[in-house]
Amino acid sequence: MCGIFGISGHNEAARLAYLGLYALQHRGEESCGIVTCEKTRMRSHQGMGLVGDVFKEATLKTLTGNIAIGHVRYSTTGSSVEKNIQPFLVRHQSCSMAIAHNGNLTNTLGLRDLLEGKGSILQTSMDSELIVHLLAKSRRKDRKERVVDALAQLEGAYSLVMLMDDVLVAARDPFGFRPLCLGRINGSYVVASETCALDLIQAKYVRDIEPGEIVFISGKKLESIKPFPERRHAFCIFEYIYFSRPDSNIFGKNVYQTRKRLGRCLAKEAPVKGDFVMAIPDSGSYAATGFAEESGLPLETGMIRNHYVGRTFIQPSQLIRDFRVRIKLNPILDVIRGKKIGVVEDSIVRGTTSKARIKTIRDSGAKEIHLRISCPPLRFPCFYGIDFPTKKELIASRRSVAWIREYMELDSLDYLSLSGMLKSMLLPECEFCTACFNGKYPTPVSRKHGKDMLEKK
Repeated sequence: MCGIFGISGHNEAARLAYLGLYALQHRGEESCGIVTCEKTRMRSHQGMGLVGDVFKEATLKTLTGNIAIGHVRYSTTGSSVEKNIQPFLVRHQSCSMAIAHNGNLTNTLGLRDLLEGKGSILQTSMDSELIVHLLAKSRRKDRKERVVDALAQLEGAYSLVMLMDDVLVAARDPFGFRPLCLGRINGSYVVASETCALDLIQAKYVRDIEPGEIVFISGKKLESIKPFPERRHAFCIFEYIYFSRPDSNIFGKNVYQTRKRLGRCLAKEAPVKGDFVMAIPDSGSYAATGFAEESGLPLETGMIRNHYVGRTFIQPSQLIRDFRVRIKLNPILDVIRGKKIGVVEDSIVRGTTSKARIKTIRDSGAKEIHLRISCPPLRFPCFYGIDFPTKKELIASRRSVAWIREYMELDSLDYLSLSGMLKSMLLPECEFCTACFNGKYPTPVSRKHGKDMLEKK
């Protein structure tokens, strides 16, 4: 997963991009970068680490120009190294280009073979670099035609912001896997992965970039085209369950309200007889609120999160992931001791994090622990940008719910049903990609792709 941001026609483009990336920091903590354009000259600054650490006041002053794109990165394809930091900036003949990409392409291997066979020398292990090469190799003379020509060769998930000289380009794949929205601030256009980035800079939400749409923004003028055949939508449902910020609206619905509905439905399907309900902070908090409201049980705070520690699921190294689990959450012993507790969590991916958290609650003196998960078991890999690309990483792909319950030493364990999850979305179920739950992929994905994905982390 990653977060992208773009703005055109604003004198404070770099600073607004910086703030936008700050709001999107939850989408990637490994690295970040900003590219600006002044007339046709591009300037770039990027680095490993968080937005607030990579960018300082002196740096922002050097990023001149009234157009900018930015990126926060979590690697699902390509190593976590400096050369893979985005936006990816190149100069080809008389044209400068920069690109920031959220999503995963599923025909990466074929494209790499094709491009290298035609003499391209690839500098990174990112699928995003391939898009730049396709743009550079296109024989179409018109900018719009080159973009359409390049994107037509892509398969899989992409939400993009690009700079092509002084034109900001934003695009979303025809399935609409990843969110991308359009806003305005003082007449200038803004594009961002989530509406929370618009809120921070006080931009007004206009609409979502539609699946299959490409917009070209020159200064404060916008042109939209939809050159591809219409496809069934495949919005990533995991954006609602875990990844997006609760104050964002994505795919037309509010994330916080959706997570509460998931919790309410979970309480109906798998009620708990206990003293109170508690969440695993923070992503489980909103489903727990809905669960408590529906069940009539009190909602208590049983664990306090250390907010100086980043997310565990999106840390690229298992060693770092395990370390952060131990220091991230601290139990409130007087709340937990001797109680029968309904614990609500958003998902179980690998199982290591959840097991450690349950052990902490048990060691704090809980009498009974009944774990409720606000989505179905994750049994299949994701090839579109969520970090579980192999079945062996998913505990539910090879273990039964009963086995997981015993492994975690729980008194009971229940997941929300697939039908209950889809009912909570308030959109037709055909709008969503649910492949990670049922293995029904909206695009062709070969076994070879699953085995031979590019070097990961």
